[in-house]
Amino acid sequence: MRIDVITVFPDMFRGFLGESILSRAARAGKIFLRTVDLRDFSRDQRRTVDDKPYSGGPGMLMKPEAWFEAVESCRAAGAGDAARVVLTTPAGAPYTQRKAEEFAKAEHLILLCGHYEGIDARVARLVTDSVSLGDFVLTGGEIPAAAIVDSVVRLLPGVLGGGAAATANESFGDGGLLEAPQYTRPPSFRGMKVPDVLVQGDHAKVAAWRKRQAFDLTSRNRPDLLEVGGTHATGG
Repeated sequence: MRIDVITVFPDMFRGFLGESILSRAARAGKIFLRTVDLRDFSRDQRRTVDDKPYSGGPGMLMKPEAWFEAVESCRAAGAGDAARVVLTTPAGAPYTQRKAEEFAKAEHLILLCGHYEGIDARVARLVTDSVSLGDFVLTGGEIPAAAIVDSVVRLLPGVLGGGAAATANESFGDGGLLEAPQYTRPPSFRGMKVPDVLVQGDHAKVAAWRKRQAFDLTSRNRPDLLEVGGTHATGG
């Protein structure tokens, strides 16, 4: 997979992209990931990419010219018109695990990191997907873009150990519920004991316990996840 991240602050990604799973995925050839400085496509010596919005209003708006040229350059270097061009914006559709799985099947992702007061609306012509991480506003699209990269790359075959089960049996996995609580050694810590069912070795009972715990946790923290496709999930 190829991932291009277009931003006016490429340095924000350097440490993030050079550590942990993402770094290993790049070294293993699972991904080719680069940051693209939007200012490299500016048309003046000051590398200007923003201007005052028409009809007034606070802040500065990002101009369309550099965005079009940057995206066209990324497309030419990658999958062409088959690339998924993703804009992170509070006005986008909620970003979910299902969308991450969809992106993980793409050959080429181009992520647009808006900044300042936003982006000229004409740039939407370039965009295949507009997504939002939640009902809040950030100063720029770099943090959402980093989250999308991480959520997608970990789903690529061979990136995580444990195969497909590593991502199926977690929150928002195949069952759509939050993941059940997990424990490790010691069996007792400051009076808090690991549930007996987890140390007794009965796999059927463990599976039933995890299913019930996942349902109860989801009921408390994310009841909206229990309604999927018009049918109500059950704890079994």
